[in-house]
Amino acid sequence: MSDIIKTTLWEVISLNTSETESGWLIEKGSASAIELMTAFVASPRFLTKKIVSVSQEQEKKLMEALSGFSITGWSLVRTARVWLLTQLDDSDKNVFIKNIETLFDTAEMNELVALYSALPVLSYPERWLFRATDAVRSNMGFVFDAIALHNPYPSNYFSELAWNQLVLKTIFNDKPVHFITGLEERENENLALILSDFAHERWAAGRSVAPNVWRLVSKFMNEPLLSDMKYLFASGQPENQEAAALACADSEYAPAKALLSTYPEFEKSINEGVLTWSNLEFTDLNTYVPTLQR
Repeated sequence: MSDIIKTTLWEVISLNTSETESGWLIEKGSASAIELMTAFVASPRFLTKKIVSVSQEQEKKLMEALSGFSITGWSLVRTARVWLLTQLDDSDKNVFIKNIETLFDTAEMNELVALYSALPVLSYPERWLFRATDAVRSNMGFVFDAIALHNPYPSNYFSELAWNQLVLKTIFNDKPVHFITGLEERENENLALILSDFAHERWAAGRSVAPNVWRLVSKFMNEPLLSDMKYLFASGQPENQEAAALACADSEYAPAKALLSTYPEFEKSINEGVLTWSNLEFTDLNTYVPTLQR
């Protein structure tokens, strides 16, 4: 694990804690494994319940040390728990793994959030693959968010099948897909086809699909996907039409380019940089609204 991550995490913690709080963490961080693990559980009793303030420089250092790793929006307890885990002695692999597994086996929801948040910085990362994929199946929203959103672990270690399941569940649960780290790097044809099938199911039920989802199909555009773009254009819903235009613009598929040319107002906006995928990066999603029947 990068020393920069440990140092920066502590820098953030020290600027967001009182002298008493930081003193308690320093003491527990250098204690025996059992004391440190006890402190991990007991943190809410000793730390203020607040969201940490993180500077742009601190975020930059974390991102440079581990691409996609962000702690913006984390609580102090969550941040401190992750830092405590970085202080666990990892020289004996078996002992280290046993300690982390013990925490997983006994964790309540907020402890699980911290554990999944820590996966990108834990030693022996491949060892936690089962735990990570298990979190994708979790019905606890905060636990799912901890592994799926703003977490580089899935992008770095998930198989294509596991990755596609994570993306699909994110969409199914009406969560913002653009918060998934490594989204563009892990695009794949199977996912594009799965998303098309999923959209057809939604449309048949009179529901919609978050427009930003269509950014994942551009590289794999074909006749069936082009039919989806035509449907989006015909929906009369501005966000759907913008998504279709962007997907066609990003595609190398000639018929997609030809389709876009029939909507010059969208083509012009894209060429001028006025319309980009960022225009469709909504965080408050509601795909239960009625949509055009297919």
